[in-house]
Amino acid sequence: MKYVTIHEAKTQLSRLIREIEAGGEIVIRRGKEPVARLIAEKPVAKPKRKPGQWADLRLSAEENALLVAPMTEEELADWYGSDEDMKA
Repeated sequence: MKYVTIHEAKTQLSRLIREIEAGGEIVIRRGKEPVARLIAEKPVAKPKRKPGQWADLRLSAEENALLVAPMTEEELADWYGSDEDMKA
């Protein structure tokens, strides 16, 4: 448990919230008298990352061909804009 003054709590709120999220507890005092206690609303759960979770992902031959196929002239014109658009 950590004790801070009201002034410290106002100036360092972001840092205190990080401490609370990490499982800490903060008591705010006015002078020497405790007036408030900051605790986490609920435990912040980060999603667990699993190495290799996409290792079995395989694309079909059609999907792979779409990814590596060059753009058509029409697609290139849409992407970069036509020469007339560049002159305007």
